[in-house]
Amino acid sequence: MTLKDKLAAQRIYMLLGALFITSLVVSNLIFQKFFYWYPFDIEVFGTKLFELSVGILPYPITFLITDLISEIYGKKRANQVVVAGIFASLFSLGIVLVSDAAPATSWSPVSDSMFKMVFGSTAIAVTASMLAYLFAQFIDIQIYHFWKRLTNGKHLWLRNNGSTFCSQFIDTFTIVFLLCSFDIIEWGKFNGLLISGVVFKWLIALFDTPFMYLGVYIFRKRFKLQVNEEIELL
Repeated sequence: MTLKDKLAAQRIYMLLGALFITSLVVSNLIFQKFFYWYPFDIEVFGTKLFELSVGILPYPITFLITDLISEIYGKKRANQVVVAGIFASLFSLGIVLVSDAAPATSWSPVSDSMFKMVFGSTAIAVTASMLAYLFAQFIDIQIYHFWKRLTNGKHLWLRNNGSTFCSQFIDTFTIVFLLCSFDIIEWGKFNGLLISGVVFKWLIALFDTPFMYLGVYIFRKRFKLQVNEEIELL
């Protein structure tokens, strides 16, 4: 690979990392709003199926990106993005805490009470999300590369969906459990939200499989990669 190609690969890696970190941080900030999506009028443990936090919407993007980075750049680079996401989340938490401590003026469009209502649970959300995210992402990467080695780089759909299915269950369970433990969500909704979250994420994982194939195809064509070949960055 030429120096020009390696520089291009480096820029794309940084762009993917930026998309990953943005999706992660935003999901922590918007989690308190819940929405409903009713393709089927089904109730699970007293909760409508697909009554979900809007924070769940950007989350599948993070797993798609880490799988793509794992496939093209390797396990080490995928882990680096995960660690960067942890620091970004902690930094965003610090900004929110400082902003919350700063008193609002009498004419401020957003009062102290309004700000606290929206961002008051952010510390708990970030803590819950960080624990879930830490376990889920590293497990996702480990399982992905296990299947990649086992299949010699073939059957992309298997490692993409297999790793995501396992990691998304761990992620959803941990987040819902911690939010219920801190009384952000009542325990009566635990089972329903767990099932809704897992099913929704699994459906999204299946939906994004063609995008994974497309991304891998573009990378391999652009950088002339063979099956199971990874890009070594500078």
